[in-house]
Amino acid sequence: MGNQLLVGVSASLLDKLQSLQNAAARLVTGTSKLDHITSVLRELHWLPVRQRVKFRTAVLVFKCLHDLAPAYLADYCQSTTVTAGRTRLCCANTQQLAVPRTNTGYGDRSLAVSGPSVWNSLPTALRMSDCSLTTFRTQLKTLLFM
Repeated sequence: MGNQLLVGVSASLLDKLQSLQNAAARLVTGTSKLDHITSVLRELHWLPVRQRVKFRTAVLVFKCLHDLAPAYLADYCQSTTVTAGRTRLCCANTQQLAVPRTNTGYGDRSLAVSGPSVWNSLPTALRMSDCSLTTFRTQLKTLLFM
């Protein structure tokens, strides 16, 4: 859950974290600074920082939707068909979640907003997939490595 704290953090701070991750990857693998880091991160199966934040948020939402997370978190993940009061034909069968409106940037960083936003950005096939947590994580990581 620590990565959820990084949602909405400034690009400059994420760049610093990415630089730190790159240095750690080079240290672990003994790679020189001249070698391209993407292949090193892939070899280690480490997602870049921005994708890692998205990955952890999507996994948390998956857990909420499949009763694998505490109820107080699951309350933030409401289907558009549940919250709309009427079925919206464009979203009815795609498992999209309602994204509440906020008035502040801090509100946008909350799980209630960032969770559904990340979830809705995933391909429909992945959202609709009726799979285990392990399979979902594998498919999501494969998607984010592309």
